[in-house]
Amino acid sequence: MVRYCRVLFVCVLCVAMFGCASMQTRQQKGTAYGAGIGAGVGAIVGQAIGKDTKGTLIGAGIGALVGGLAGNQIGRYMDSQEQDLRNAIAASETASIRREQDVLRATFKGEAYFDFDKSKLKPGAYYELTRIADVLNNYPQTTIEVGGHTDAKGSASYNQQLSERRAMAVKDELIRNGVAPQRIRAVGYGETRPISSSDAANRRVEILIVPVRQG
Repeated sequence: MVRYCRVLFVCVLCVAMFGCASMQTRQQKGTAYGAGIGAGVGAIVGQAIGKDTKGTLIGAGIGALVGGLAGNQIGRYMDSQEQDLRNAIAASETASIRREQDVLRATFKGEAYFDFDKSKLKPGAYYELTRIADVLNNYPQTTIEVGGHTDAKGSASYNQQLSERRAMAVKDELIRNGVAPQRIRAVGYGETRPISSSDAANRRVEILIVPVRQG
């Protein structure tokens, strides 16, 4: 009975808090309040149901994604994240950032991250991904796709598998540096999305960063 009352109280509290978040969104403060309240509610639910710190942290992580970004805030949010990403890779000659409306695409040359025909990260890649992860952690209201790409040498099936392994290697390293796993999707595109007649240019890893929208 006590457990039932606790869960019922949490549900009522969630409704009240989300109601407040909705009002503040209309006042153009949706991102900060939405994310904060979302994380708070998630933490309360995790603690009430799981009764442990792990449950609290998981709840907070999921709740932080609930807040989302209001339409009029997305541009500024992504502007700031773009600048921080550019600063993070400023010294790199093998990386580039491109803005596609409100989506950021970070492209990394394959040879900078992997030896030929390998899916184990090279030493220099760890340092760069640590800096990238620091930026991603500062902007939690985004989802991330890590895409692996190869050239057309070899069989299509082999290239597909290699691209998947490379994408997973980058995803795992981002997670190791604190990026929430539920934000990241690893995808292998093999040789299906060439961007150049140059094999070297086509061998790449792309990190696509998409804002989480309210609603």
